[in-house]
Amino acid sequence: MEIKGSFDPAFQSIIDTFQEQYELGLDQGSSLALTCEGEMVVDIWSGHRDVAKTKLWEEDTIVNVFSSTKNATSLCAFVLADRGQLDFFAPVAQYWPEFAQNGKEKVLVSHVMSHSAGLPGWDKPVSVTDIHDADKVAALFEEQAVWWEPGKELGYHAISIGNIMGEIIKRISGKSVGNFFREEIAEPLNIDFHIGLDDKHHDRVAEIHQPIAEDPSTLFDMEEGSIMHRVMTNGIMTSPDALTPEWRRAEVPAAGGHGNGRSIAESMALIANGGSYKDKQLFSEETAQHALKEQIQGTDLVLGEPLRWGIGFALPINNSTWHSYFTGDQVCFWAGWGGSMSIADMEKKVSFGYTPYMMEEGAIGAERSMNLGKSLSDQLSKL
Repeated sequence: MEIKGSFDPAFQSIIDTFQEQYELGLDQGSSLALTCEGEMVVDIWSGHRDVAKTKLWEEDTIVNVFSSTKNATSLCAFVLADRGQLDFFAPVAQYWPEFAQNGKEKVLVSHVMSHSAGLPGWDKPVSVTDIHDADKVAALFEEQAVWWEPGKELGYHAISIGNIMGEIIKRISGKSVGNFFREEIAEPLNIDFHIGLDDKHHDRVAEIHQPIAEDPSTLFDMEEGSIMHRVMTNGIMTSPDALTPEWRRAEVPAAGGHGNGRSIAESMALIANGGSYKDKQLFSEETAQHALKEQIQGTDLVLGEPLRWGIGFALPINNSTWHSYFTGDQVCFWAGWGGSMSIADMEKKVSFGYTPYMMEEGAIGAERSMNLGKSLSDQLSKL
């Protein structure tokens, strides 16, 4: 297995761990990158990008990163907040008046961005193709009541957080979330990350693959009628959906992003470096600090794991995942179904991105994610 790209020898332990995943059969094709103090210190890739193993993973290969997309959407909100156009602690209805129906006038933007708004799913049946239609699913949220008192419970808004934040971003800026990210973040910083992928890029997308094909709902032991059951059986995609051109084109701001280790690390570098990257200050360090300010913690009603959230990003907590390896108060992160990882350390000014095409089991990762998370944590402790 040949590793391509470049890396600073000071980060050799990360390279070794990356290689070990292939030797263990946990990886077939992926990319991994780190920035440190705004400089790219690791930018590597290896393996293939298709199940048949006929196409090598290339420098510009990208892949659907599922929920790591949420981090890019949060960055859009941070840019607007820094401009004074978005108040994290204002009611959603201040920007989206129709949202206030059915008692939602007390739902704050911070509740949405910390998965505590009480809107983790829809009351009405929703299909994957419905999720492609941002206006349709936003309208459903206008008429829907919350499932719990906002801010009192924690339940992963797996798809819905993107639709709600996407509508807020559009109401404020006049731009869809995909266009906003491209014009305000990706293009100024030359970051190869996309929320809504133009057809010209489709031929370089890795073939996302789940060795044990399963609906996300099968990952959980669910009680009929529970919050978990209501979320996981309505409006949740399966991995083959990500292979369609319709999914790739759609702006799905919670799960439809396409990028690679490099572009995730570059995006998260904005958090790691207090809103600055490539000599461009997109938001202030004060705004960036909101990512680290705890909003809620507890056992998640959807994922069944103890989680802890700042504004838009998860924070370290002792649970059964790689989250427990990070103990500092300057670290934030999130990941994507199947194994993409996005991590920032504001104290060490390090950002990390990892994107595979072969999905691992578990909603928040499994053995491969644990190995990479532990390796990064150990590396950070040496800096």
